[in-house]
Amino acid sequence: MLQTSFTRGTVVAVCRNAVPGLPKLAVDAVQLVEGHGVVGDYHAGPLVRHRFLAKKDPTRPNLRQVLLSDTAILAEIAGVGIPLPPGMLGENIAMDGIAVMTLAIGTQLEIGAALVEITEVRNPCYQLNEIHPRLLKAVATTVDGHIRRNAGMMARVLRGGSVRPGDLVIVCTNVGVISG
Repeated sequence: MLQTSFTRGTVVAVCRNAVPGLPKLAVDAVQLVEGHGVVGDYHAGPLVRHRFLAKKDPTRPNLRQVLLSDTAILAEIAGVGIPLPPGMLGENIAMDGIAVMTLAIGTQLEIGAALVEITEVRNPCYQLNEIHPRLLKAVATTVDGHIRRNAGMMARVLRGGSVRPGDLVIVCTNVGVISG
C-alpha cells in the first residue's frame, strides 16, 4: 500500500510509562535520546527491553525504542465500539495526518526536533485485552488468510530532541510499499 495522502502531520499526544504494561500516560512533552528512546519510558535503552525478546536474547540491540500510532488507528478501533484516548495502545507518539501503518520499514520521520526510523510493525499482544476484552482482536484481524496488524509501528531514535503535541511530523525517506 502506498503512502499517498500526506507527507506531513502533527503530533496529537506524547506518552510514556516507567513500568511495563499499559497504558502509557499522556504528558506535556517527551525527550527522545539517540539510540535510547523516550526518557522515562520502560522500553527505552540501548538493549531490547521487550520482556519476551529480552528473555530470549538480552544482548539484542533495541530497535523498538518508540511506538508510533495515528488517529486513523484510534478511529478504526472506535468504529468497532472501543473508543480509546492516545496511550492506551502503548504508543509513545500519536500523530494526525500520517498513515503510520502504510510506512515502509526504513522510513524516517522528523518529529519535532527528533528523527526516528521505522524498524518494524508492532505485533500486538494479549496485554491489550487488559484495556478492553476485544482490543487485541480489533487490532489483529484476519484478511484473506493473513493477519492484518493495526497497532502501530516501532521505531528507533536517530536524532534526539523534544517532542510535544502540536509539533510537525515530516516523512523524510522511503515512502512506499510496506514490507511483511
